[in-house]
Amino acid sequence: MKKYKSTIQCTGCIAKVTPVLDEVVGKGQWSVDLTSPARTLTIEPDVPAEIVAKALAQVGYKAEPIS
Repeated sequence: MKKYKSTIQCTGCIAKVTPVLDEVVGKGQWSVDLTSPARTLTIEPDVPAEIVAKALAQVGYKAEPIS
């Protein structure tokens, strides 16, 4: 499981990122904690951070791995 600080801010943002994350990570394999100040994106499978960042960038969002 990997966690990322993201620029995903609301349910509207989640609607925008859902198609790309479902394709890259897998449907039901990711979640975003909108209550967290970091808007933590959690990804279950071991997908390289570069792939996640590139997918989100396609729809205007950013994600940085949290160590």
